[in-house]
Parts: sequence; structure tokens; C-alpha cells
Amino acid sequence: MADQRATNITWHPHQVTREEREQVLGQKGVTVWLTGLSGSGKSTIAVAAEAALVARGRIAYVLDGDNIRHGLNKDLGFSPEDRTENIRRIGEVAKLFTDAGLIVFTSFISPYRADRDLVRSLHAAGRDRELGRFIEIYVAASVETCESRDVKGLYKKARAGEIKEFTGISAPYEAPLSPELTIDTNGEPVEKSVDRLVTFLAAKGYLGS
Repeated sequence: MADQRATNITWHPHQVTREEREQVLGQKGVTVWLTGLSGSGKSTIAVAAEAALVARGRIAYVLDGDNIRHGLNKDLGFSPEDRTENIRRIGEVAKLFTDAGLIVFTSFISPYRADRDLVRSLHAAGRDRELGRFIEIYVAASVETCESRDVKGLYKKARAGEIKEFTGISAPYEAPLSPELTIDTNGEPVEKSVDRLVTFLAAKGYLGS
């Protein structure tokens, strides 16, 4: 079958600049990429941080791993190749959200450093992309801690061999080497984790004045 990928395409810049949109919104667009094992607290922190920012009058949105696989990435499995494509697609979506001036939280295991580095590079590519528009947050928790929170019984199924390619059990997880922020959820309450994340974003100037 012939390659059907489009080739005769051109990137069309917006008439309204990102800076103009951000001035209207009173904030700076950024992708906050939360990575960690299943059950580490990524989604819980992302949803709570989103609510905290909206309560402060900021525009934020969570891209959740399960939700994305219900629609955009429902054709993908959990092989290393599909995991890479899953992250690439959501990285492109997050980049568009960021360019629109939103604070977008992504909640994905994203186990491979190379895939996360690719998303970072997407945010750094082009005339007005900056490395600072991508923030990697390592939500650190031991496998034991994650298993203790496993309401879906995924770890139990993975240990029984019922789930293949399960990160932390039958598939690897490569922790970030130099994340912008590490949130250790082994013993830290959600409220404190969220406060640390929001304080970090404010200190970096993403929340405006």
C-alpha cells in the first residue's frame, strides 16, 4: 500500500500572536507534564491543580491518559511503539493548547525518557517555541505505594500475568534525570503537592500578576 501521508502542506502562522492572547488571558501558556507510575498520584494532582488555578481566574485544562485513549488514541495499544506514538500525539495537542495561552496539565505514565524529551523538543521547535513552555514534573512514588492505592486492581492483574507490558511490573519506567520539579507522593498529602506545584508555576511567572 502506498504511503498516504500528506506532503504538500505548509504551516500557516496565526494573525494573533501568542503574546497577544496571553495578554488578554493574563497568564502564560505552558505544558505541565506529570510523569510517574500508575497510582503515583499524577491525575489526582493534575485535576486538583486545574481546579485551584480556575478558582484563581486562570484558564487550565487536564489532558488525562485514560480519557485520551477513549478518543484520540483509541487505536493504540501498550507496546513500546504504541506508547511512543501515544506520547507524540498528545505532545502535539499539548503544544497547541500552550500556543493558545492555556496552562495544560498532562497526566501520563510516559515511561520512556526519549519520548518525554521528544515532547520537550516539540515545544522548543520553531520561531517562538521556548524550552520554558514545557515543564516536566516527576510524581515519585514507590511500586509498593502505588499498589496500595490500586483501586482498579491493575497491579494485581499485572503480577498475575493478565495485563502485559504493565509499567513497573513487566515493562520499564525510566524516571526523569533532571525534572523541573519532583513531587514525592509516598507520604505527602495531595493538598501539599498541589500547593507546591501552583507555587512553582507562580514563581516562574506563568500565572501572571
